[in-house]
Amino acid sequence: MVLEQIHKVNDIKQFDEKQLEELRQEIRDFLITSIAKTGGHLSSNLGVVELTMALHLSFDLSRDKIVWDVGHQSYTHKLLTGRKEGFETLRQYGGMSGFPRTQENPADSFNTGHSSTSISAGLGLAAARDLLGEDYHVISVIGDGALTGGLAFEALNNASSMKTNFIIVLNDNNMSISENVGGLNRYLSNFRTADAYMDLKDGVTNSLNRIPVVGERLVKKIRNAKSGIKQLFVPGMFFEEMGIIYLGPVDGSNIKSMRKVFAEAKRVRGPVLVHVITKKGEGYAPAERHPARFHGTDSFNVETGLPLKKQSRAHYTDVFSTVMKKMGEREPRLVAITAAMEDGTGLKRFHNLYPDRFFDVGIAEEHAVTFAAGLAKAGLKPVFAVYSSFLQRAYDQILHDVCAQKLPVVFAVDRAGLVGKDGATHQGIYDLSYLSTIPNLTVMAPKNKWELSDMLKYAIAAEEPVAIRYPRGDACDWWKEQRAPIQKGRAEVLATGKEVALLAIGSMVETAWEVRSRLAEYGIAATVVNARFAVPLDRECILSLAGNHGLLVTMEENVASGGFGEHVAALLSDEQIPVQLIRIAIADQFVEHGSVEQLKEALGLDVDSVTQKILCSNKM
Repeated sequence: MVLEQIHKVNDIKQFDEKQLEELRQEIRDFLITSIAKTGGHLSSNLGVVELTMALHLSFDLSRDKIVWDVGHQSYTHKLLTGRKEGFETLRQYGGMSGFPRTQENPADSFNTGHSSTSISAGLGLAAARDLLGEDYHVISVIGDGALTGGLAFEALNNASSMKTNFIIVLNDNNMSISENVGGLNRYLSNFRTADAYMDLKDGVTNSLNRIPVVGERLVKKIRNAKSGIKQLFVPGMFFEEMGIIYLGPVDGSNIKSMRKVFAEAKRVRGPVLVHVITKKGEGYAPAERHPARFHGTDSFNVETGLPLKKQSRAHYTDVFSTVMKKMGEREPRLVAITAAMEDGTGLKRFHNLYPDRFFDVGIAEEHAVTFAAGLAKAGLKPVFAVYSSFLQRAYDQILHDVCAQKLPVVFAVDRAGLVGKDGATHQGIYDLSYLSTIPNLTVMAPKNKWELSDMLKYAIAAEEPVAIRYPRGDACDWWKEQRAPIQKGRAEVLATGKEVALLAIGSMVETAWEVRSRLAEYGIAATVVNARFAVPLDRECILSLAGNHGLLVTMEENVASGGFGEHVAALLSDEQIPVQLIRIAIADQFVEHGSVEQLKEALGLDVDSVTQKILCSNKM
């Protein structure tokens, strides 16, 4: 096997054309069979096999630097830098990351995980290169979906002033996770289908080259002139109007063509964008047919593409989807917003039923929040469904545009808490902290699927901003019997005891209930309270618990700083209540990848760890 001969960066350069042809098929086969076992991002990686090979052949990755936007498409890059042996641990606890990590390999020049960052980071690397008098190429690879992010446009604007070489590779597959939308997508579509333009350009160039003596000089002048062939025949020429040389589009499955264009790009003194057309999921029929489903997949059957593990219970996202569908019937002012995550956030059914009331704004969370504020100001009821780790990008807009005006926007914060195998950049462990600092914002978390339903209905009816955070995966279905109405700032007492009070929020309520059972084995009767609200706190309930129990334990799947427990501690301090308090939370750190169960155990959030902390406390 050719792939077996790659042990380090630049080993790919030893192969001839026949071996390269074998290599690209071996890489595809390896990715499919490996990810079928471990899970991971499949369709995006299959789409960039040849692009990654062309980059490694065209540049010296022992010194040149590639910044992968988002980075979930870097698996081939990992293989070409000698990390094949680690793939059985991909996204496993203590194993290989599913994203670029400088700690793993020097060829990973910048840690990534969120979209639209690569041009900014690459521009910084290029500017530092010039200031330090060093000599290497910087290449930022960004997808057409990520290019809709505001940060990418800010970086493009800045890049236009660059006087030395800086290469941007636009990986254009007409997809982010869901299919791309918006004006930029339509603009790029003109390039994808511009066969007549490409044929004309090639024809004119070839004809001029045949003119003796002056032909080549004419071609060079036309290529360099601002009013060249592209300006005449491609409306707008967005990138070149910004001062960025545009090369392409080039076929992303043709390694030879890409190498030729990259060689030309390396000669440009200034910013240059190479437009590469790829196909998400290429080479594996199920992923080609369903690229969104194979964007991030669990283990699956290679022959059929079907998941090996069947979903046994409804996910919280499914519950959200069902309630949005029902509420869409009852509330004609209800509208839904997504930032390129229609499938992931559960809004597909709402979109199908109410297409005029559904808005996909692309990968643009900041815009999504202020857009929602405008909708709310005009009298509508917007629900913005978004992953926790992505919402943090829009903090300023939540603060100023929504909450300062007390506009009734609902934030459906999916993937809150530990999300597992996507690692540090995707863990939703900060939202209780950053959301609870914002005035006028009510912050809730459900204990089970029925409470999520009730909270969402409450939020849609509220005439103020509300955020509901709920975890990834199976929706908790216990405690159906106890379903007290949602009242703002009111907790729910699930069981009463005398010695210790467990005050838990969201996903940790189920853990608290199990801890109660464990403590009972030691003769300790515990009160269990479902806090429901991080903001506003149920002051009356907390102060009552402090007066009747020797030990209070707050439990949350969030970092300690600024979290639920810290707010409870501040309340007890302000009221000068002399009660012992244990705060069960995640230590202030970045949490790497692994299963949620493994991470909870490592972080001390599991039943055994919480029980032992209580038993070891002075009061027990």
